[in-house]
Amino acid sequence: MLTSFFLAAVIILSSLGAALIALFVLPKIGLPGPRRASLGDVAPGPVEQAAFLFEDGTLVDATRSARALLAALPGEGSDWKRLSDHLSRSIAGFAPALADLPQRGEIRLAGEEGTSIAVRAECLGDLTRLTVEDTAREGMGVLVDGLSLRAQEDELVGLRECLSQAPMLIWRTDASGTIVWANGAYLFKVMERDHLREDDLTWPIPALFPPSAPHEDATRRLSVAARPHMAECWYDCHSYASGGGTLYYAISANAAVRAERTQREFVQTLTKTFAHVPIGLAIFDRNRQLQLFNPALLDLTNLGVEFLSARPSLPSFLDRLREARVIPEPKDYSLWRQQMAELERAAAQGQYEDTWLLPSGLTYRVTGHPHADGSLAFLFEDISAETAMTRSFRTEIQLSQAVIDAVEEAIVVFSPAGELIMSNAAYAALWRVDPAATLGSVRIPDAVRHWQTLALPNPLWGEIRDFVGDIHERADWTADCTMADGRRLECRVVPLQGGATLIGFSSALAGRPPLPPTGQGTADRKSAAA
Repeated sequence: MLTSFFLAAVIILSSLGAALIALFVLPKIGLPGPRRASLGDVAPGPVEQAAFLFEDGTLVDATRSARALLAALPGEGSDWKRLSDHLSRSIAGFAPALADLPQRGEIRLAGEEGTSIAVRAECLGDLTRLTVEDTAREGMGVLVDGLSLRAQEDELVGLRECLSQAPMLIWRTDASGTIVWANGAYLFKVMERDHLREDDLTWPIPALFPPSAPHEDATRRLSVAARPHMAECWYDCHSYASGGGTLYYAISANAAVRAERTQREFVQTLTKTFAHVPIGLAIFDRNRQLQLFNPALLDLTNLGVEFLSARPSLPSFLDRLREARVIPEPKDYSLWRQQMAELERAAAQGQYEDTWLLPSGLTYRVTGHPHADGSLAFLFEDISAETAMTRSFRTEIQLSQAVIDAVEEAIVVFSPAGELIMSNAAYAALWRVDPAATLGSVRIPDAVRHWQTLALPNPLWGEIRDFVGDIHERADWTADCTMADGRRLECRVVPLQGGATLIGFSSALAGRPPLPPTGQGTADRKSAAA
């Protein structure tokens, strides 16, 4: 019994001593032992593969990383379509290869050069298993700060929303010109042009525009070819070199194209209209460069199509007109240049109008008109025939006046409205008045009052006044009157064509004794019919 007690005491003391040594001795002598783990001591582990299990295009199961990849993929539609579109951008021939999976059983596909994606597809009866691997991260552990990751994800969502709602077309191509990404507006335009549904789109998607030169920044105006079910659309396409490919932006230019087309059609309409106008037209812009002219200007100036098509300036245009002797020859060239500068200023204010008498005998009327945008329009009109006709009329009128001035009978003609339109020298001498020198028009009542002041009272004057204003059928007649100095006159009233009336005063017939100055003249009316 004593021996058993002794053995128990020895065991207890040995255990106590070992505990004391572990607590106090081992730490002091620096022997290795357990220590507290830190954030930097997490051992790297393998990255979880993204594995998907589909049954007839429906997702049956997926790993955690696979579900995270699906959540990050843009676009709408089924999980299979979004994943297939994503892999088709990086792996050429993904869709045709997957169509052969039931016959082959298993296939492995690698991404194009510059990508680090590999896909293994397995056919498991009615199930299809896709394993997506990132070859650049295979077997490596990655530590990500949760707050930084959330900020990046929020920014990514915002950027995707901005691009998807952008009204312009945006897309990216790789080095070979294949489209690897496009925003919603571009995809919608492709579906509208090719009359496709969203499920019918496959990558790489069709191109709407021809690609620009590789690695070249350029701006072009291109159109999307019109189809029977859609109108032609024009875009201003901007391309920028980006990495190994090209980034494109296409902004709608339909409004600009319509405006340019309307302006061009308007100019063509004006050109066709002015082509048949006999008046020469020259329009200069605000910089005084010739912008538009018509064929009549060529005929009137003989400047030549080559010169006018080169859009000369206004000073050059005027100099060439001088050389062609289409401008009146100046005596002083420096004075002429000053007059041309004044011509431009006057035309800009809408005040220029002149008649050019050319050495060739032609006469041009030149008019300058300003426009709101600062441009000037000059009109050249050949008025030689009009001038010659005017001169001929003036000559005839002068000759007619000379003829009636040579007649001894005092003659005066009134219009149907009762205005004096013609008289001769004998009338001016008899009645002591020259109608040509009178300011304003002379009417029949004014003439009758003047006659009454120089003649004796006679009902003839009222009858003449009424006859001039009569619009009914009329016949010529005569009557006698007496001047205040006793001279007897025979008054002849003759209706003329167009309603005018001729009144002539001549001396009384021989053999009639003159009446006394105080006596009253008698009106002896004689009808032409009698």
